[in-house]
Amino acid sequence: QLQLVESGGRLVQAGDSLRLSCAASGRMFSNSALSWFRQAPGEEREFVAAISWIDTSTIYADSVKGRGTISRDNAKNTVSLQMKTLKPEDTAVYYCAARLSLPARYDLVQSYDYWGQGTQVTVSS
Repeated sequence: QLQLVESGGRLVQAGDSLRLSCAASGRMFSNSALSWFRQAPGEEREFVAAISWIDTSTIYADSVKGRGTISRDNAKNTVSLQMKTLKPEDTAVYYCAARLSLPARYDLVQSYDYWGQGTQVTVSS
């Protein structure tokens, strides 16, 4: 069993930067995958970024490519998402997700077995 707890969400101004963190309690296997998704009011949950635990390869949604950086800390069992040049359209609840094996598709909600409770990011214009 794995538990994920996100933190770092807050109200920011457009153009600001923000770092979200996700702490995983429980065993992370070497071929695990961790991702960030987000969900705006009235919208479906969408993929943001993913990282492979074993080789730290990453993948990003086009909407955050160049502005977002996902990383992981093995020792602390955490995964972070650094976002810069935030836009009002980045406003959403951000969720951390995990799967204890490499998924065929990193960008699908159904690829992940574990989810955090979410952290709210609000970007004002």
